[in-house]
Amino acid sequence: MVVGSEWDPEASVTLHHGETLDLLRTLPDASAQLVITSPPYNLAKEYERTRRRSTKEYVAEQAAVIDECVRLLRPGGSLCWQVGNHVSGGSILPLDILLYPTFAAHADLVLRNRIVWHFEHGLHCSRRLSGRYEVILWFTKGDAYRFDLDPIRVPQKYPGKRAWKGRKAGEYTGHPLGKNPGDVWIFPNVKANHVEKTTHPCQFPIELVERFVLATTSRGDLVVDPYLGVGSAACAAVLHGRRAAGAEIVDEYVRIARERIHLAARGELKTRPMDRPVHRPSPTSALLRRDSESAREGAARRRSPAQGLRIATGATSGE
Repeated sequence: MVVGSEWDPEASVTLHHGETLDLLRTLPDASAQLVITSPPYNLAKEYERTRRRSTKEYVAEQAAVIDECVRLLRPGGSLCWQVGNHVSGGSILPLDILLYPTFAAHADLVLRNRIVWHFEHGLHCSRRLSGRYEVILWFTKGDAYRFDLDPIRVPQKYPGKRAWKGRKAGEYTGHPLGKNPGDVWIFPNVKANHVEKTTHPCQFPIELVERFVLATTSRGDLVVDPYLGVGSAACAAVLHGRRAAGAEIVDEYVRIARERIHLAARGELKTRPMDRPVHRPSPTSALLRRDSESAREGAARRRSPAQGLRIATGATSGE
């Protein structure tokens, strides 16, 4: 597999160590089938050169990148922008709302879905509700766009459900390959115990990108991530026989991305499978109870069955 540092149409992956606009401006018009990224949130992270911008400056920087992405996107291609909130002084600014007018300024872009990605873990807030979701804006360039639902179907909740009346009475009502995943996606974010975790503080999971790669591209198509980070989008592309291009300014992240891309090409990259359900602990798991509850339950089990029943139901012994 050929991994180049500058745009090369013959390369499997272009991994540019530098500013994203320097890479994007070298890509030909209508060269990418999918542009997907999670841009900086203007939080002064390392990959933002540790500097907060004014809101006006941030939008202008994003607009320049978005303009290039629209130019290099094929007619019928997809553009996906995954964002959360900019948080400052306890106040939140939803970035999808902030940036939507920038996308809407392109008459050939059509918003197909505003997808909510829900996850169970994150920062724990004390003066507001903890944030447990982010948003993906999915645009297509025109109406004649590629979308194949079958590769990303999820298991039916009631696979044995049948129609009970009408001409299809007695027939199964669900699609045999599964159901449409809908516009609320539930799977873990990449935290400390996630199999994909690297040193990047805001890494997004490969399965998020895989759904778009499988549904909106074909083998050999180009997938572009303007803010490549540690290469999750490029890895998702390589895992499914697509080409990839992206840019990153942080030395360590470029090194990690290169390693992960080569692992993906060899089929050795560890990922969380797309079809794995979100873990739910057993009802008897000690992780569901506080120590005092576990101690009370243990004491009840050590008593006679009858006495244990009275304790469990709140009855007194009468002694």
